[in-house]
Amino acid sequence: MKKAFCVIGIVILIFGSILCLVIGSTGLGWFGTWFNNKTTYVNKKIDDATNYETIKKVEDTCRSMVSSYKTDLATYNQYKDSDNSEKQSWAEQAKMRANKTANTYNEYILKNSFVWKGNVPSDIEMNLQVIY
Repeated sequence: MKKAFCVIGIVILIFGSILCLVIGSTGLGWFGTWFNNKTTYVNKKIDDATNYETIKKVEDTCRSMVSSYKTDLATYNQYKDSDNSEKQSWAEQAKMRANKTANTYNEYILKNSFVWKGNVPSDIEMNLQVIY
């Protein structure tokens, strides 16, 4: 009886060692593959569900920033050559706002260009020019 328990213990120890080697050498073995496939599927479903909202948010933000930039650019162009010092001040302030918007926009585009996957809408500009 004692010998049977000893043999069973050795078999369990050997089996456990082999199992540890298989799991360790293959990145969780078959369980890891199954688990990774499940998480990939769940992540894809989540991505598909949120993809439209993400695209819409990024596009709306871009359009808003472009609108703000164009407004400040128009203000700058209107008042930059004025003889009135107050209007020239307005132009300088508009120039600073436009440049800040351009820098923020260009950085935002770089960080979020993955959203369109090469299919950028025609009304989204890829770069706003800084005013010198």
